[in-house]
Amino acid sequence: MATFPCFRETTLPRTSIDLPVSVDRDASVPLTVQLGNRLRTAMRDGTLKSGERLPSTRALARQLAVSRTVVTEAYQQLYAEGWLDGRHGSGTYVADVVVHATSPPAAPAGPLASAGPAAFAGPAGAAGAAWSGVVPPDLPAGNGAAPAGPVIDLRPGRPWVHDYDRAAWRRAWRAAADLPPGDDPDPYGLPRLREALAEHLRKTRAVAVGPENIMVTRGTGNGLDLVAATLLRPGDRAGVEDPGYRVAGNVFAARGAEIVPCPVDRDGVVVEELPGDLRVLYTTPAHQYPLGGRLPIPRRERLLAWARRTGAIVVEDDYDAEFRYDVAPLPALHCLDPGRVVLLGTLSKSLAPDVGVGWLVAAPDLLAAVARTRHDLADRTGGPAQQAVAVLLERGDLDRHLRRMRLEYARRRAAVVDVLGPLVSGDTAGLHVMIEVPPAAVPFVVARAAERGVLVDWTEGPRRSDRPRGHGLVLGYGSASLTEVRRGATVIAELVAAWRDGEGPKGETRGEQGRRGEGGREKTGEDRRRPERAPGGDPSGG
Repeated sequence: MATFPCFRETTLPRTSIDLPVSVDRDASVPLTVQLGNRLRTAMRDGTLKSGERLPSTRALARQLAVSRTVVTEAYQQLYAEGWLDGRHGSGTYVADVVVHATSPPAAPAGPLASAGPAAFAGPAGAAGAAWSGVVPPDLPAGNGAAPAGPVIDLRPGRPWVHDYDRAAWRRAWRAAADLPPGDDPDPYGLPRLREALAEHLRKTRAVAVGPENIMVTRGTGNGLDLVAATLLRPGDRAGVEDPGYRVAGNVFAARGAEIVPCPVDRDGVVVEELPGDLRVLYTTPAHQYPLGGRLPIPRRERLLAWARRTGAIVVEDDYDAEFRYDVAPLPALHCLDPGRVVLLGTLSKSLAPDVGVGWLVAAPDLLAAVARTRHDLADRTGGPAQQAVAVLLERGDLDRHLRRMRLEYARRRAAVVDVLGPLVSGDTAGLHVMIEVPPAAVPFVVARAAERGVLVDWTEGPRRSDRPRGHGLVLGYGSASLTEVRRGATVIAELVAAWRDGEGPKGETRGEQGRRGEGGREKTGEDRRRPERAPGGDPSGG
């Protein structure tokens, strides 16, 4: 880590933060000035706090893809102004600066729905047929042969749960067991955990909120349902990404909403094709499921402008935000418009699915409405689990676990890219990638892979417009070992090559396969008019 000779000795603590900053090479302002301004703003508004360790000049230059000189000069200027401090051999830190209190976020322009829960419409069996969602596939039959060896599960939505600090895990649960059981659950969650989550979100996502903006949930699905119960009434239109997270459509439909499929491309939701009458829009901007796009900043700004213009509430699922590779972090939508965006998160990927703890971040007035809804529904998050997670956060155990898993997942992602090369897309973040193959090749590859003991998901591009869509296989590398990931990716590569060499179903050319559905019969005009059911998994796991 680079240090500067002029930095005086200090005993500041060795904490660090993942900086969500960016620079614009097309702007007239020099890059050094842009970087200095962004860091200065982060220190003023509390995103960067006194005593926190900044990345080295080399690491930040690599993250921003700029010269190291740009970062060095920006750091030196901030040091001269008194914003930074440090010591030889230790690093660069935020000095003891005065943080100006920011005004509370504005409430949404449109009136909120009443606090009571929406009428429950019951399970909507047609929800899946109304949009190209993502549903777990049955194992393809292939030629009826059983897998030749052990199964390698490369379906998405599953993290690696075998590598954890057992001592830290036991310590957290012992601490939770030492506390007496509660008799009156707070619908917002334990204050202790909300404070720890506020600090965690500030350091990992630069979401500068206080405990008053946070509700502890049982996971993404629970948080989404609470928002739906608060905001939606029967007949309201709710947007979901197409293709996207199937559970989001199910939750909205169960609350009586009309599901509106919203197209996505390689970068995420297509703002220009969003209708103007949505009450709520669910989106996954950090790593779109399943296509893998990261919503660029200009499109984020257009999305929020659309929400302000139409009065819609954007529900941001921060899916896969903890894991990214070779790219700079992007600001959460909630940071850009706290009054218009509800942020959902979960520990199901970063720790384990069965922990059953997540969070909902919103403006205080909207959060109060959700809390009243939750009280009316007698919904709650278990106290012992909250206490245990609070201990993991307070002691830094969760942060250390995340750092280990980022390295581990990066190795597996690199193995997939190494084997499948140009077929891979959506690999800059998360625990899954898209393997882009022709639609006609998908049933052949999935079936033959299952026969060889490799399980993968797949997706189909929606037919709502002529805009190009990603299609192909969805390969998750979270729950398999590095060796298994490499072996499974090799099997997929061999099968794709075999299909290209003409080894599809006997008696058919590839052109004939392309005119047929996955069930093997030729599609009729009626089939083409009927919305397709696109397979896939439950990405958020919570």
